[in-house]
Amino acid sequence: MSEIFEPLVPKLGVITEIRAETPDIKTFRVVTPDGEKPFEHKPGQCAMLSIPGVGEAMFSITSSPTVKEYMEFSIKKCGCVTEWLHQAEPGQMVTIRGPYGKPFPVDTEFVGKNLLFIAGGVGLAPLHSVINYCRANRDKYGRIDVVVGSRTKSDTLDYDEMVNEWAKEDNFGLHLTTDRSTPDWDGHVGFLPAFLTEIGFDTDRIAILCGPPIAIKLSLAALYELGFDKTQVYTTLEMRMKCGIGKCGRCNVGTKYVCKDGPVFRFDELDELPDEY
Repeated sequence: MSEIFEPLVPKLGVITEIRAETPDIKTFRVVTPDGEKPFEHKPGQCAMLSIPGVGEAMFSITSSPTVKEYMEFSIKKCGCVTEWLHQAEPGQMVTIRGPYGKPFPVDTEFVGKNLLFIAGGVGLAPLHSVINYCRANRDKYGRIDVVVGSRTKSDTLDYDEMVNEWAKEDNFGLHLTTDRSTPDWDGHVGFLPAFLTEIGFDTDRIAILCGPPIAIKLSLAALYELGFDKTQVYTTLEMRMKCGIGKCGRCNVGTKYVCKDGPVFRFDELDELPDEY
């Protein structure tokens, strides 16, 4: 029984490094007090970060499972807990528990396939773990393309890593666009869904999509226009999660609990949910 309820037991964590990624997104590196990774996880799973006296919130684990020394979270400032975290300094103690949720099928459905990752804004955070897992196990996958849309260059998460590492690998395509032109940007300018249509990807691949709801909706429509089927497209709904164990009911919709049946869903599975989704 102890293994079943292990994700409910908070572990003490220490924030050892904080990196400012964009004006409103920071990446937090967390280890246990003895310097170890808090627990193992799979790409797409989440964890609960808690600050006693402040609150707790669920976040995607953005570091790859192949990283054995620490765990990282890229967090956008958008509420009480995230506001507090953005004011924290290295050395801050937190509690962490997890992992929660169903991961992306990286070791089953994705194996042997070409992969297309599509991220709008902070939607790259949940996909970062998946992309780096696939990079670390490169012989298991075909071509990898990553398409990222941001408001401006300064709002682009993981920009240096994408340009200096990902884009230089064989059989890997990086496609960046911003919503508007700025003096420091000489790349493509335009909204993400239109950019997808402009590139015109072949349908011989699995698409993994994450971002704000409107970006997901319009990007999904762009994929349909290109000929993709719903069975070829995956997304994650971790923003709906609260308790992570199907008890609070916040993520319940129809017969599904996002925290237990997801947060990763194939788009044909979402058709089974009520219209509110």
